[in-house]
Amino acid sequence: MTRFLAQTSPVADSTTSVVTPSIDFLGLLPVLLLTAGAVLLLMFRSLIPPPMNLSSPMKTSSVKRLFSFETAWMFVLAVGGLVTVVVQWFRVQDEGPIAVFGSEFASDGLALFAAAVILISVAAVALLLPRFCEQAQIKKAELYVLLMLSAAGGVVMTGANDLIVMFLGLETLSIALYVMVALNRHGLMSIEAGIKYFVLGSFSSAFFLYGIAMIYSTTGTTRISGINAFFADYIVLRDGVLLTGLALLLVGLCFKVASVPFHAWLPDVYQMAPTPITAFMASAVKVAGFAALMRVIVLALGERAHNWQPAVFVLASATLLLGAILATVQNNIKRLLAYSSISHAGFMLVGVQAASHEGVAAVLFYLAVYAVISLGSFTIVSLLTGPDGDGDSATVASAAGLASRKPLLTAAFVVLLLAQAGIPLTSGFMSKFYVISAAVEARSFWLAVVAIVSAVITAFAYLRIVVSMYFTSDIPATADDGIPSDVDTVKDCHSDIPVAADTGKGDNLERPLTAAHLTTLKLGIPAGKGDPLTGAERLPIGAVVVVSVAVVVTLLVGVLPSPLVSLALDASANLLGSIP
Repeated sequence: MTRFLAQTSPVADSTTSVVTPSIDFLGLLPVLLLTAGAVLLLMFRSLIPPPMNLSSPMKTSSVKRLFSFETAWMFVLAVGGLVTVVVQWFRVQDEGPIAVFGSEFASDGLALFAAAVILISVAAVALLLPRFCEQAQIKKAELYVLLMLSAAGGVVMTGANDLIVMFLGLETLSIALYVMVALNRHGLMSIEAGIKYFVLGSFSSAFFLYGIAMIYSTTGTTRISGINAFFADYIVLRDGVLLTGLALLLVGLCFKVASVPFHAWLPDVYQMAPTPITAFMASAVKVAGFAALMRVIVLALGERAHNWQPAVFVLASATLLLGAILATVQNNIKRLLAYSSISHAGFMLVGVQAASHEGVAAVLFYLAVYAVISLGSFTIVSLLTGPDGDGDSATVASAAGLASRKPLLTAAFVVLLLAQAGIPLTSGFMSKFYVISAAVEARSFWLAVVAIVSAVITAFAYLRIVVSMYFTSDIPATADDGIPSDVDTVKDCHSDIPVAADTGKGDNLERPLTAAHLTTLKLGIPAGKGDPLTGAERLPIGAVVVVSVAVVVTLLVGVLPSPLVSLALDASANLLGSIP
């Protein structure tokens, strides 16, 4: 006997009262701090513009440039939001998942863990922006405002208990990100990257919205906990609309995490965007995307795992192999790290495909580890880029001989690259180990094999950079970029470019070009402007702090992963389930 289900709504009468949603302001405080901080900063800088710096920016104290009002403002807000997340974490561990804004936004283990990583990323990027804004001559306020709004959208995505709320968070994150990518108006590459990202991102948002509509037509709700409860109670026999909606949701979210075949935007955008913004995308944006992906398909559609697991199996395999293979043939470091990021997304999809608490915990552990590694890696890359902040000048060839000029910076870069390759005693090895273990426990043996092969392939790409920095001369005898190998010839070709700052000891143009000047010309940075590779300028304090912390955390977690693993397991075990 066929059972027909009909949904009816209660008839409103004159005695019906309006029920206002309950609000937990402590749980909502991270979002409020970021959004209110962005609005207040925008208003303040609109009424009180920053004082003009009549002296040369390069002569300004590095400490003064770092601790500008905008930097300190965003850093304090990010740290304040992190403190509230920690307090809320202990509440959730005692009370279980908490409804923050009615039943639309919630605090559970996954949301708080991901929000903490996003806020840490915001604090780190705040330390990197002053140098970029100074180089590209961009007003700090507008970039900081956009960054805080984008991060607020990411935090909303991590805790959304409704697909509509998740879509709003996704759009808030994405629209601000489109503008940030194209904000460097002095570089055409940045504008091109913003347009590409905007066009493709708009299509992915449309797919996601259509998927929400189809899921609603099947379940009668857009609430994640409601969708989970529906599939726990009922079996849908004619599920064509459901499967179509699931596919569309996967398209929209896989675009945000750059899974193959929805990855085409990522290499161009990572390369052309300002490097600090690339660091934010590789850390905070990827965390928000995977948190939303796990909330939708693992939590809401966990009862239909047999429908989406084969699709995620194929997506993970293609992402692992394509990202690894294409990373090995890249000469631009930012583009190499972009394809590496695609491969890392494949590893995280391995944990998602397991559809278990261990798999979710492994993905959360991987997200935290990769966020730290990517922040440190792109910070170092930002020191190799030209004055416009683009990534064309940061090539494998331009890093040749870096160990002789910046030994400590090179050593830090090697640690981060080896961690991405999954070398033992680094956090990268432990993250790969846990996601592969989750796949084995879920009996996805072939996917585990593909992940191991991908790790071996990507190791070659990272070792190319290491070999270039340590075992390649910084002045090659022949160059493919048209720069002659003879120093006197280069002097004749570039006689109109000063090669050193005026020291009052005579005409600098009469002084012979050195190896450092040749490297400067290869990178496209005018000599005397503070080329970090040649040592003409001290490394920015913000970059030193970010790289140092990233290296220490990478080594510490590699040797002692238990605390972070415990946090990830607690977050996975304390998922949203009791909120109606």
